Amino acid sequence: MRSSTRSAAARRLGVLLTGFSLAVALGVNSQAGAAENPYERGPAPTEASVTASRGTFAVSQLNVPSGSGTGFKNGTIYYPTSTAAGTFGAVAVIPGFVSPQAVIQWLGPRLASQGFVVFTLDTFNGTDLPEARGQQLLAALDHLTTRSSVRDRVDANRLAVMGHSMGGGGTLRATVSRPSLQAAIPLAPWEPDTTWEGDRVPTMIIGGEDDVIAPVASHAIPQYTSITAAPEKAYLELNGGDHLAPASESATVGKYALSWLKRFVDDDTRYDQFLCPTPAPNDNISQYRGTCPNG
Repeated sequence: MRSSTRSAAARRLGVLLTGFSLAVALGVNSQAGAAENPYERGPAPTEASVTASRGTFAVSQLNVPSGSGTGFKNGTIYYPTSTAAGTFGAVAVIPGFVSPQAVIQWLGPRLASQGFVVFTLDTFNGTDLPEARGQQLLAALDHLTTRSSVRDRVDANRLAVMGHSMGGGGTLRATVSRPSLQAAIPLAPWEPDTTWEGDRVPTMIIGGEDDVIAPVASHAIPQYTSITAAPEKAYLELNGGDHLAPASESATVGKYALSWLKRFVDDDTRYDQFLCPTPAPNDNISQYRGTCPNG
């Protein structure tokens, strides 16, 4: 009887020890999983969070007047106020032909509140061509990471570019000039050159279905098709969108621009769900093409 009792007790102890060992192992694995990506910023995303006009980070802004740096004119830096999460990826954004910074400035607080440092720019001249705008984007990133008062908040290895119209063309040119960029988002890119085999940066082009200034059939679509060296690419076409639609504040542009930046600047696979499987046409999207990360 005593032997039977001792055997039963031993079995119970064995079960407890096994359970304890499993719990410890799961705990270690959970911590390891949490530490796999040190660049994740903010809570797990939802449809509501990626379409919201503001994220969870409080944002401050810094005006950068003309003469503050070289290679760009002036702009505004938006950044998360707290440094508790560590450093952040950064993106420079430039407007299009004869357009002021105000056209693309909504992206500043919107993206910064999701965990990025964002530098929105004015151009030297409203008529600057894409080549010049691409150079200004890169000069702004250099200033942001080396001379700006918020440079300690920026991870200089996790940078991206965005631009509208000729600024979108400049975005494509910046990818070829600096293949170390982590992401690029040309918005209604105006750029007659449609051969971008040299683009090795994950690139999402956002165009407007009814754009008559940079028609997608002769700009965005052939540009997208020509990108063959980038590890990932996507083409989002706004249903009924004109030339200004990709630069105008909207839940659709905000959602996919944010998801692309999170996925490739922050390596945050939590955002794959919004990019893969590729979105089907709907009231907001006339077509979407993409390589579908992790698809």
